[in-house]
Amino acid sequence: MRVLNPGRILWAQTDPPDPRFEIFGVPFDGTSSFNPGSREGPLAIRAATHGLEDYSLALRRSVPEGFCRDLGDLDLTFGNPEETLNRTQAATAEILDRNHLPFILGGEHLVTLGALRALCVQGGFMLVHLDAHADLRSNYLGERLSHASVVYHAQELVGADNVVQLGIRSACREEIGRAHFLRQDLSAQSVAEAVARIGKRPLYLTIDIDVADPSVAPGTGTPEPGGATAQEILHAVRTFAALPMVGADIVEVVPSHDPAGITALLAAKCLREILIVQGGRFGSVR
Repeated sequence: MRVLNPGRILWAQTDPPDPRFEIFGVPFDGTSSFNPGSREGPLAIRAATHGLEDYSLALRRSVPEGFCRDLGDLDLTFGNPEETLNRTQAATAEILDRNHLPFILGGEHLVTLGALRALCVQGGFMLVHLDAHADLRSNYLGERLSHASVVYHAQELVGADNVVQLGIRSACREEIGRAHFLRQDLSAQSVAEAVARIGKRPLYLTIDIDVADPSVAPGTGTPEPGGATAQEILHAVRTFAALPMVGADIVEVVPSHDPAGITALLAAKCLREILIVQGGRFGSVR
């Protein structure tokens, strides 16, 4: 894995002996159609972790020592979606070969597809998709591999019945026809319905930060009014993180549209809560 090292997540060690999660950034925004700049997202999320404690008052636990490693950012050829996906897939496969779990910091939402391609070799998991947009277009503006088509391609990999979409409040008519489980909000009821659908199957959690209302997270690629509160997002994240996971990502943080840094902070807190809850699942609690 060829990576750059632009800084470190506060709670991540550089070389722990056996981390459960290996975190890496994919600084790509080659198909962004509204606010570009998510290539700077991984750096902003890392920086935001230094403004948060490693202890969660809601969970009454800290990020376990040695639970995650920060690998840095992938070294990418900008403007080449397929090559970006190939490198993301290869990096994810390396992590899986070490029997660890991948956690990606985006970058635009397309990068999720690279991780899913690697994970589908193992198969048997659900995709939980938190987003303002359905991302079910077969192509967008003539581009087949687009941030607006990532779930369309994900359905081809994992099966449409294995995709759960929450917080979706923007879609075209053709996308709605392709959705199998879609809720427009991120309420406790919608989350509970999603958990019931998942059952005992493991999940991959992808969080497009624009699932939040723009008043909560203005710094994103395609903000959409009427979204979730920070509390709703954190409740959903903690709930899904309490289930078996095969990996996760947080994408679409655009620092240039985030003057107060609150979008990156929300993303960083989601990352922290996932690590803490998963740490509890594996008995790494303090």
